[in-house]
Amino acid sequence: MDEPAIQPAAKPEWALSRRELKKRALLAAGIQPARFPWMWAGAAVVVVGLAVFVLPQLFAPQASTPTETAATAPDVVKRLLTIDVATAQPATLSETLKATGSLMPQRSIAIASQVNGTLKSVDARIGDQVKSGDVLATVDVETSQIQLSQQRSTAAATRAQLAQAENQLERTLRLADSGLTPSATVESEKASIEALKANLAALEAQVAGAELVIRNATITAPFDGIVAARSIEPGQLITSGAALFDLVDLAMMEMTAYVPVSASPKLSPGQGVSLTVEGLPGQSFAATVEGVSPVAAKGTRTVPVLISVPNPEGKLRGGMFASGSIVIEETQGAFAVPDAALREDDEGTHILRIADGALVRQPVEIARKWASSRMTELASGLVAGESYVSGQLDDLKPGMRVTVVEN
Repeated sequence: MDEPAIQPAAKPEWALSRRELKKRALLAAGIQPARFPWMWAGAAVVVVGLAVFVLPQLFAPQASTPTETAATAPDVVKRLLTIDVATAQPATLSETLKATGSLMPQRSIAIASQVNGTLKSVDARIGDQVKSGDVLATVDVETSQIQLSQQRSTAAATRAQLAQAENQLERTLRLADSGLTPSATVESEKASIEALKANLAALEAQVAGAELVIRNATITAPFDGIVAARSIEPGQLITSGAALFDLVDLAMMEMTAYVPVSASPKLSPGQGVSLTVEGLPGQSFAATVEGVSPVAAKGTRTVPVLISVPNPEGKLRGGMFASGSIVIEETQGAFAVPDAALREDDEGTHILRIADGALVRQPVEIARKWASSRMTELASGLVAGESYVSGQLDDLKPGMRVTVVEN
């Protein structure tokens, strides 16, 4: 006999989940819970999607074909900036060589002491502008002045002795002619006179030396200039040869530039140089080639070139770095275009000329290239006043309509 199935005990209400509580409530009310509710939700999503995405496509107006759009579009006008457009005019073209170096005063001197002594005064300071002959410093020479006075007195006494000895010799010679004085006396007096002359010459040399010391005790400026350095102070004991001042004249500056030895045959004194200087932006200075070394600098393949720069306003200072270009070849009145303006096609070299608001292919004949300025001189093909495209704009073609606008 089969045993009856054992029914599982019902869960107490406190152990039921929210879903189970909802299901029990529906069963108690006689309502069968729905199965698989997610299927109805998915169907609803599909219907909404069809309404949103498919229906608008069915009722949207048809787009025009590319052919129809192109046919109705207006002509396109290309805008060109003024920086990319130039007007043909005769110009001066030049070939230049780069030059760099440090500027230094063309005339400068280190003033040294020529005497020993104590500095009595120092009258110049760094930056002072002085004139030729102005006193810069003075050495105390009181001792030298005393010695000079003594030497002058000794020389004067010796000079008097010499005059007396010469007078005595004249009398002795007259007596000797009469036979009253032996010849030995004459010779003795002559020897004394020669000794006095030698002694006087030595004394006069000492006097001249003492006078020179006193003159050199006053240190003066040898030329107009500016005090660049001072190495002394009042009361300082100095010796002959000691450095005192550095004096410079800024009226003319110079620099030594080094250029390739292969370019040196194109250089000669008098050629123009245009320089720019660090610390003075926006300013250029006209300079001149003063000399070209005949040999390259040791261990290099460059030639020293001396360049002078007038500095009337005193803007330039020693040690400033300058760079510029030396004009080695020049032509005037030439028609030229930037290298970027030239174009090539199957028919040859040409530029794009602007005429009546459109680009025109303009054939040109090249005369020569100017490498340093990146310009091309034309033998023909361009007339003064004609406008052309000077920039390298690859998207431009002959026949395109253009208009020029400000940068």
